[in-house]
Amino acid sequence: MTGRLAVLALLVLAPAAALGSEATRAVEAFVARVAGATVNELAVEQSFTLYHPDGRHPQSTGEQRVWFKLPRRQRVEEVVEGRRRVRLIVDDRAWERAPDGRVSEVRVERDHERTHLLMPFRRTAADLLAEWRALGVRDDVSHVTRVNGRAITVIGAQPGERNTPSVWLDPEHGVVRFIRRERLPRGEALVDLTLSEHRPLTNGFAFPYRQEAFVDGKLLLLVVVRAVSVNAGVREDLFDVEALRQGR
Repeated sequence: MTGRLAVLALLVLAPAAALGSEATRAVEAFVARVAGATVNELAVEQSFTLYHPDGRHPQSTGEQRVWFKLPRRQRVEEVVEGRRRVRLIVDDRAWERAPDGRVSEVRVERDHERTHLLMPFRRTAADLLAEWRALGVRDDVSHVTRVNGRAITVIGAQPGERNTPSVWLDPEHGVVRFIRRERLPRGEALVDLTLSEHRPLTNGFAFPYRQEAFVDGKLLLLVVVRAVSVNAGVREDLFDVEALRQGR
């Protein structure tokens, strides 16, 4: 009986192991592809549109300037209807300067953080898979599908599963879709983030110039990137909290 159980276990587990290795191979291949891209800093200029909960009518528009300084510094300057807001993240802490000039320390929402999707640098395939697992993505389940004629490895979902946390990985562009359940102010919802219109930036690394977020199937946010510069000398004082308090 013990031998039969062992054989049965192998038959059940072998497909899962094979699928898991397929996901690992896909991530390892992408990490190897961008290994030659030396990216220490990134500056992005973009516009965004927030939509009404019905997903059809624009509710507000704004402009953003975003600076990344690896490994874990980020600054976002946002202007909506003439009101400027600045958010600063340094390691595991974050501060926000409101339009009225008040600066307060705020919580770092790692569950809502998307930097790991846009900036896959200085991390191994194991690091990326671990980050995705922490967000509910199973790396022992995967399959390959085709999107716009391109082979995409879907990590975390079987064919036909549309509401399961998953990462869609393009061999050249990296993550092109990320699906997971998140706690939002209105309650838990299915968030579907798509990254498209990639343009080459440096040594095998491409940046998505169009980013869309859907909540329960309805468009919530559209981001259109206007310009991206890499390693252009991002100033250190952009990440200084005291400078933020002084309005700089």
